[in-house]
Amino acid sequence: MTSLPDLHQQLESMRPALFRFAMLQLRNEAQAEDAVQEALLAIIEKPESFAGLSSLRTYVTGILKYKIIDCLRAAGKEKQLPIEDEESEADLIDSLFKKNGHTIENAHAWGEPDATLSQKDFFRILEICLEKLPAKTARVFMMREWLELETEEICKELDLTTSNLWVLLYRARLRLRECLDLNWFATRV
Repeated sequence: MTSLPDLHQQLESMRPALFRFAMLQLRNEAQAEDAVQEALLAIIEKPESFAGLSSLRTYVTGILKYKIIDCLRAAGKEKQLPIEDEESEADLIDSLFKKNGHTIENAHAWGEPDATLSQKDFFRILEICLEKLPAKTARVFMMREWLELETEEICKELDLTTSNLWVLLYRARLRLRECLDLNWFATRV
């Protein structure tokens, strides 16, 4: 383990990226800041807990993941999410398909996934794409794909039916695919 001043410096350099990620999920500056603070404080209070089996960033992000889940559970009990404009969302989805149900344009070849994921800029573009999603759609996607919550738990937290959840996930994946095709993969071909 590195010295305490080095640890503080490493954690401070991670702070902006951790905050951006927490904002993507929580969409509330105060809650995002609190979640990041709690994750960083957990490391500072017990630096010996970090065994070095992964990178420090991966370790801190894992802790942040659970802090975000705690915030979501607490916030879910406090307020309802605004209703999304279903009609404009449906129009967007319809514009991606021909009348026979096939996509208008095939997805670009995404290349080698491991190499792409290792590229730092990819995550910056992914964050931008996630920020462009409607708040509820992005939240559902992040809860399922990054926080790895089960369908039943997401439905309970957000008061959704299973069908509604799967529709939101489908829409999120379509819009993310389109955004990544335009802003990442199309520039790599």
